[in-house]
Order: sequence, then structure tokens, then C-alpha cells
Amino acid sequence: MLEDRATAVSSPTQWPAAYPQGYAVVDVETTGLARDDRIISAAVYRLDARGEVEDHWYTLVNPERDPGPVWIHGLTSETLAGAPLFADIAEEFAARLEGRVLVAHNAVFDWQMIAREYARVRREAPVRQRLCTIALSKELGLPLPNHKLESLAAHFGVVQQRAHHALDDARVLAEAFRPSLRAAAAGGVRLPLLECRPLTEWSDRPVPRQASGGYGGYRTGGWRPSRKRPACPYPNPGRYEDGKRLKQGMRVAFSGDTSTERELLEDRAVEAGLHVATSISRLTSLLVTNDPDSGTSKTVKARQYGTPIVDEAAFGQLLGDVEPADG
Repeated sequence: MLEDRATAVSSPTQWPAAYPQGYAVVDVETTGLARDDRIISAAVYRLDARGEVEDHWYTLVNPERDPGPVWIHGLTSETLAGAPLFADIAEEFAARLEGRVLVAHNAVFDWQMIAREYARVRREAPVRQRLCTIALSKELGLPLPNHKLESLAAHFGVVQQRAHHALDDARVLAEAFRPSLRAAAAGGVRLPLLECRPLTEWSDRPVPRQASGGYGGYRTGGWRPSRKRPACPYPNPGRYEDGKRLKQGMRVAFSGDTSTERELLEDRAVEAGLHVATSISRLTSLLVTNDPDSGTSKTVKARQYGTPIVDEAAFGQLLGDVEPADG
């Protein structure tokens, strides 16, 4: 683990040959967090192999619906009315991403929002790998009080000017990613790269605007038809142990809000060979929650039983390398 900030800002002379040749640091602002929410602004900072900025790009996007929490992102319906549709900027956006690793803070969220928008216009984003700066900060052992972007920025002395503005958030992340990348290279740290899977099952169902125009009044698409999942074919190997891999057959439960649609997280867990549990028992291997102190019945029971707890970002990393079941 690398905890020395001085090391983090040095540039190693021997650069790992396996590291990517370029990065696209991305931030998107959205109408919300659900699967039918839309992107309303996007920014991309293109970086070279060593994290130096090549250029940047920013655009507003007309979501064709209520803009959502204006008090967070500051983008009103009036501001977005004349903005291009996603279909109009899809080609330019793709050109900024092509051939690069997508870098974002809680990258699974940004990737899923981008993938959904491309699916809506019947295209695929030209991204094959992503890197989450939360996961990278954990790999480096950075002494952060939490995993917020502002904490990562403060660690590296990066000043944020407009929080929740896509262009400034992307700039801040690019400036914090560069020393993180150099620290990883200096320490020979393997970058926590994950595969980006394009969506192929999206279907749009146009829904008229609510008369009230209120936030959350739209249901424009569906991820998949609801269905009963088959039983997990693997025996439960027991509890997850910190620092080790998940193993097929482990029972995983979810609690609270997640950046990624819950159904998608559960599908990914099932596809990896895990058993998705709807409640906590002594047999539960792991609880996934972004708010372990929330006091929900699941988190309370998990603490009573000693069930391990990880957040969504950590779970996403663990899903990338699940150990096969015995036999």
C-alpha cells in the first residue's frame, strides 16, 4: 500500500508496460439515479498514458423530461430546452471515449448512465474498460476520511470551484487521477480495471409528460421483463473474508440506495454464481450497502450476526474476480 503523498506526486522513470495508453476522465450529471433517468450534462478530459491532459469537452444534453434535482446540479428546464439531444452528441461523445479507459468517481454509475443512453439510440459506447478512482484510492491506501470526490481532491490539493458541475468535477478528477496514476506506477500497483459491457436489452416506451411536471414522473424504458431467478446451483461456502475473493454460492444481500439499479446489481451477482438473498440470516455471506450506519433491519441484523459489510464500489470490484465453486 502507498500512503506517502510525496510518492504519489512523483513520476516514475520506469512506466509499467501493461498500463493503458490513454484515459477518458468522465463526469455526467443526471436527472436522478434510477434506470430510466437521463444524462443532462457530460464532460470528458482526455489524458495520455501518464495522465497528462490532452484536451477537454463539455456539453449540455436535453433529457426530454423533468431535469430532476435542480438544487444539486443547477440545470433548469429552461436551460436545457435548447440543448442538443443525446442522439445529437453521441458521435462526438464516442470520439472522446474511443480507445481509452473510462475513468470516473464511482465509475459503475457513470458507465451505466452512458451505456443506457447509447442503447436508447441503438448504438454502443466504444469503451471496453473502466477504472473507478474510489477503487484506485483503496488500492493505494490513501488516508481519506471517506470516498467523496472532495476528499480525494483535498488529499492532492486540488481546489474544486463548482461541485456537481460536470466540467469542473471532471477537471478535479483528472487532476487527482494524475498523481494517483503515478503513485500506482511507482509502486507497481495493478490498476483495478473492469470490463464495460454494453447494453443490448434496452427498450423504450414513450410516456407522456405528467401534468404536474414533477420530478420522477417519467418511466421511459425498462431494463428487462421481470422474472423469477433460478436457484443458485452452488453450495454456500460460508462468509466472505476481507481481503479474499468472493466464491460462487455465497449468499449476498443488499440494503439501501445504490448508484446502480438494484435489479442490475442482483443480475450481475447471479451471473457470477452468487445467491441473492432477500433477508439477513446467520448463513448470509455478505451485505452490500452504501450506508452501514443507517439502522435498517438488514444492517442491524448483519451486525448482530457478524455478517461482513462492503459498499457498492467494493462489491463491484469483487464481482470482477469471483472464485469458482469447489468441484
